Amino acid sequence: MSTEVRVPTLGESVTEATVATWFKKPGDTVAVDEMLCELETDKVTVEVPSPIAGTLSEIVAAEGETVGVDALLAQISEGAGAAAAPAAKAEAPKPDATPAAGPAPVTARTDVENAPSANKLMAENNLSDVAGTGKDGRVMKEDVLKALSGAAPAPAPAAAPRAASNDPREERVKMTRLRQTIAKRLKDSQNTAAMLTTYNEVDMTAVMDLRNEYKDLFLKKHGVKLGFMSFFTKACIHALKEVPEVNAEIDGTDVVYKNFVNMGIAAGTPTGLVVPVLNDADQMSFAGIEKAIAEMGGKARDGKLSMADMSGGTFTISNGGVYGSLMSSPILNPPQSGILGMHKIQDRPMAINGQVVIRPMMYLALSYDHRIVDGKGAVTFLVRVKEALEDPRRLLMDL
Repeated sequence: MSTEVRVPTLGESVTEATVATWFKKPGDTVAVDEMLCELETDKVTVEVPSPIAGTLSEIVAAEGETVGVDALLAQISEGAGAAAAPAAKAEAPKPDATPAAGPAPVTARTDVENAPSANKLMAENNLSDVAGTGKDGRVMKEDVLKALSGAAPAPAPAAAPRAASNDPREERVKMTRLRQTIAKRLKDSQNTAAMLTTYNEVDMTAVMDLRNEYKDLFLKKHGVKLGFMSFFTKACIHALKEVPEVNAEIDGTDVVYKNFVNMGIAAGTPTGLVVPVLNDADQMSFAGIEKAIAEMGGKARDGKLSMADMSGGTFTISNGGVYGSLMSSPILNPPQSGILGMHKIQDRPMAINGQVVIRPMMYLALSYDHRIVDGKGAVTFLVRVKEALEDPRRLLMDL
């Protein structure tokens, strides 16, 4: 008897995926819940487990193929001794071979096998001794992603290269669906929006002093660290109230103004850039924002973000400063009309009250859609963010 393996539900509004990797080949014996293959969508990676114990008799969708939800991926013959299809046909039995008395007994495994995708990631990044959170200590893919987020980058990418030519100095690697989607959305944004960027700089002294003064008490009371992102989120929300067109979007010939703020926080992961969304961030406290950012960041590192976690944003903050960027022009996240770029905090000499003093400075960049945001509105928005950060008391008094 044969059991079908089909593409699982991929998430809201996701209708297709690409078969990235098969961990088994026809003729291989598989256990219940053992990972068969990995699918890539434009946002998340999905592992497909075996629904039964048996033998993988046929692979219907090969690596690189695009498949829809509920499409047939493979067939599994039930029972550990089920006949293998292509692999078994490769060699005819010898005339004098003695037929087996019956199916080979299943031997109890004393070791715990890691998820195939976890082994693949560890091999590619020269990792070992990763702590597993799966059953019986099994190392899962998200465990490796978590370890990678705190590890130094591997000396060279180990994804299976495809030679572009006979020249050993070149290699060709197929783009993942996530990278293809990122590329398409960024190019679409440039082609559609009348994008412009305005810059300013902010003295981070007040925020840093306030954070240093209260970070221990904040952690003790709320159970989460006080970072800079809550200050920037609050400052942006404050500025969006005054310049609502930055929190709007174009729908045909209409401008849709949002009376709420769903804040997108761009985050880098081992597989690419994702933008989890803090829904109704304008209703959150500093502690609520920090907790939500920590939760979404953990999901992003572990590859557990759902489509719902990344949908519905009205404005985005991108922090290139964590990678050392001093200044950049962020690209809009359609259909949003504004994105704030944070950068590296750097001590610089500044003229303050006629004297040159050293201050921790950060360049800010606001990219905006000039079709609905005028220069005056964009500059006003960035000035309000600057004022709120240089004197955080303004946030308490809504000034």
